[in-house]
Amino acid sequence: MIKRTLGNSGLEVSAIGLGCMGLNHGYGPAVDNAQGVALIRAAVDRGITFFDTAQVYGPFTNEELVGEALAPVRDQVVIATKFGFSFDGSRSTGLDSRPEHISASVEDSLRRLGTDRIDLLYQHRVDPEVPIEDVAGTVRDLIAAGKVGHFGLSEAGVEVIRRAHAVQPVTALQSEYSLWWREPEERILPVLAELGIGLVPFSPLGKGFLTGTIDTATTFTDSDIRNTLPRFTERARAANQALVDVLSKIAASRGVTNAQVALAWLLAQGPPAVPIPGTTKVSRLLENAAAADLELSTGDLAELTAAAGRVRIQGDRYPEHMQRWINR
Repeated sequence: MIKRTLGNSGLEVSAIGLGCMGLNHGYGPAVDNAQGVALIRAAVDRGITFFDTAQVYGPFTNEELVGEALAPVRDQVVIATKFGFSFDGSRSTGLDSRPEHISASVEDSLRRLGTDRIDLLYQHRVDPEVPIEDVAGTVRDLIAAGKVGHFGLSEAGVEVIRRAHAVQPVTALQSEYSLWWREPEERILPVLAELGIGLVPFSPLGKGFLTGTIDTATTFTDSDIRNTLPRFTERARAANQALVDVLSKIAASRGVTNAQVALAWLLAQGPPAVPIPGTTKVSRLLENAAAADLELSTGDLAELTAAAGRVRIQGDRYPEHMQRWINR
């Protein structure tokens, strides 16, 4: 697996990471613990060194799983986790990035992960009630204490990125970015390039849609977040199939999969990105990792980019109650 450095930070990670959320959260029932451990360790064996989790995944159980799986290779990998939600027991009750809550959250994450440091700590969502300078200052103190290595933001807008970076350099921004969600290209990506901040795209395969394995007949379990997303209504899936068809055409011509083409397109964008596709299957993990070795031709890249621009994607990313957590 080739390596990439996140921005100007010096933090080196595999060019493709592993988003671990789906093992416990968001896409149906949690996997068996042994199955989750085996998948994460298979990723290590394949050369993946960048693993993404968060307190709210589960909640809490995903951090525990990641910590258990990576314990034997802790010094060979980079673990990223996130703070920023409040909880009533195991139920999330909203945003909370107060400094005292951040500090307590980090102690909890360190315990669950079974480690003495968090390599990359993200604010999961921007908290409008807490100045970002206070958040960045708190993480700066945690870095000075040796409990955190690097500071990240997730789904933050340009103003927040600049203000945070002025207090504590931001190593990476995590944002949804893929062939069917290119909004970051307009304002976010130029600022990341200017400030030397790395980009970590989540949902790089469009929550599975770009793989070509989801159509209008697909059904999701009650605990699958896609049941609530406007972009996954039957009508939206029918309209958005046009983009998948372009992916399928190029994938077939190269003898690769839709997922590999979609990831290779992302890897070719600038500033250099480190996508973190998730999966519960080792076969899909290996398929995704192989995308790091796929170089699309200039023509393929141009065709994909143009096609994505022509297709009018139907449906919002999130329902209204979740959309308000996105800072732009």
